[in-house]
Amino acid sequence: MTFKVTFIGAGSIGFTRGLLRDLLSVPEFRNIEVAFTDISQENLDMVTQLCQRDIDENGLTIKIHSTTNRKEALIGARYIFNVVRIGGLTAFAKDIEIPLKYGVDQCVGDTLSAGGIMYGQRGIAAMLEICNDIKEVAEEDCLLLNYANPMAMLTWACNKYGGVRTIGLCHGVQGGHRQIANVLGKDKEEIDIICAGINHQTWYIKVGYKGKDMTGELLTAFESHPEYSKTEKVRIDMLRRFGYYSTESNGHLSEYVPWYRKRPEEIKDWIDLGTWINGETGGYLRVCTEGRNWFKTDFPNWLKDPALEYSQENRSEEHGSYILEGLETGRIYRGHFNVVNNGVITNLPDDAIIEAPGYVDRNGINMPVVGDLPLGCAAVCNVSISVQRLAVEAAVTGDDNLLRQAMMMDPLVGAMCNPKEIWQMVDELLVGLEEWLPQYTEAIAEAKVRLTTGELLPTKDYRGAARLEVKTVEEMEKDREAANKNAGEADKAKERPAFN
Repeated sequence: MTFKVTFIGAGSIGFTRGLLRDLLSVPEFRNIEVAFTDISQENLDMVTQLCQRDIDENGLTIKIHSTTNRKEALIGARYIFNVVRIGGLTAFAKDIEIPLKYGVDQCVGDTLSAGGIMYGQRGIAAMLEICNDIKEVAEEDCLLLNYANPMAMLTWACNKYGGVRTIGLCHGVQGGHRQIANVLGKDKEEIDIICAGINHQTWYIKVGYKGKDMTGELLTAFESHPEYSKTEKVRIDMLRRFGYYSTESNGHLSEYVPWYRKRPEEIKDWIDLGTWINGETGGYLRVCTEGRNWFKTDFPNWLKDPALEYSQENRSEEHGSYILEGLETGRIYRGHFNVVNNGVITNLPDDAIIEAPGYVDRNGINMPVVGDLPLGCAAVCNVSISVQRLAVEAAVTGDDNLLRQAMMMDPLVGAMCNPKEIWQMVDELLVGLEEWLPQYTEAIAEAKVRLTTGELLPTKDYRGAARLEVKTVEEMEKDREAANKNAGEADKAKERPAFN
C-alpha cells in the first residue's frame, strides 16, 4: 500500500515517535509516505533524526519529508495526525499561573476550566488555518486525526467550521479499563466495557465479565483496593454518588467539577502526590517541562540507545494506527472515538463532540447508537458541553463576551470566582496570551486599557495547594529510565510510582 501520512506538530517526541512505530508495525504500511512539520526547526530536527534512525534500523526504505512549511508537508496527505501544543510550554504556564491568582487551582488545565478554555482559544485559531491548508492541498476527503487538547473543542471546531473530516483520539478509556480489570482481579482482555460520554468525562456504563454485568460491584472493589482507594478518591466519590466510574484521572476529573478543588485546605484530602496525575497543582505542566528539558539535554544519548522495534507486539494502545489499518485493509477494529454526536448518545446534544464505542473497517468509522446516558452522568456532561460550545463560538468569532460567559459557566471557575473576578482574570489571560490570539486584537487592546488605568481587584500570590518544584536535569539524571519514559511517552501517567 502507498499513501501519505503527515504529522503536524511533529516536534512532539511523546506522540510522534510512538505513533510512527505503531503505523510502521502494520505490514501493509511498510512503503507509505511520511511527512513531518513543526514551527520549531530545533524540535523537528531532533525528532526527525530519531525517527529516521528507527526506520533505517528496521530495514525500511521510507525517507521522512521534514519541513517547517506546513502546506508543503500536507500536499497529497490522506491522513493527518495533529499533535500540536499551540503556544508551547510558555503559554501553558500562563494557563496555570494566571488563574491561580484568582484561586483557580488546576492539575492539568488543558481540557476545561480556565486553562482548557484558553488553550482552546489558541488551538482553534490555529486549527482553522490548518484546515484551510488541508482543504487546499491534501487528498480529497482526507481524515484528520486529532490528538491535541482540548480534544472536544478542537474536534468540534474542525468539523463545524474547518470543513475537514475530523476524529478525536485519546487513551483515557484504555487507562480506566486497566484499572477496572485490576480491582476485579481479572485480565483486561476478560473485561468488556461500554464507555460513553464526552472526552475526559466518559463513563463506564457497562462492565461485563463472561456475560455478567459487574458495574454494581465496582464501588466496593475500588474502595477496598490498597492503592486506588488512596490515589483515586475523586473518581471513587463520583462513582459513589453517580453510580458509574469515569475514564479520567483523579487530577483531571477534580478540575472538571466544582466540588473537589474549591477549598484550598481540602484539596489534599482528595488528591495524592505520588504522581502528578493524581491531583498535583500544575502537575502536567511540571512533567511536560521536565520532559522537554530532559529530551533536549539528553538527545545525543537517545541516538545511542537501541532503536524502536517495529512489530505487532510493540504497538501501543493508541487508536490511530488501528483506524488506518481498518480503513485501508478492512480488518475490523473496535475503539472509543470522539465524533460529532448526531444521535449516538440520545440525551446529549447532536452537535456536541461525544466519545463512544465505534468500529472501523473499509466501510469507514461506524458509531452504533448508545442511547441515553444515566441521567446524572448526562447532567455532568451537559454542563461541560455548554462551556465547550461557548468557548468554540468565542474562539471562532473572537467574541470576548462569549469567552467570559464560558468562564462563568465553567464549574471550577464558577465555584472560585465572582463575575467581576472572572472579567478581570479573562483580561489578564487575553493580554498574557496575546501572541497566540489573533482573533481577539480589539478585545486585547481594551483589556490592556482596563488593566493599566482601572481600579483592579486584589489578587493572590498563590502557587496552589499542592505544588511541587520542577526537577532539574541533574535530579533527573539519577533515574534516566524514568526521565526517558516521561519525555518519550504520550501517556505520561501509564506507569505510576507507589502512592504516598
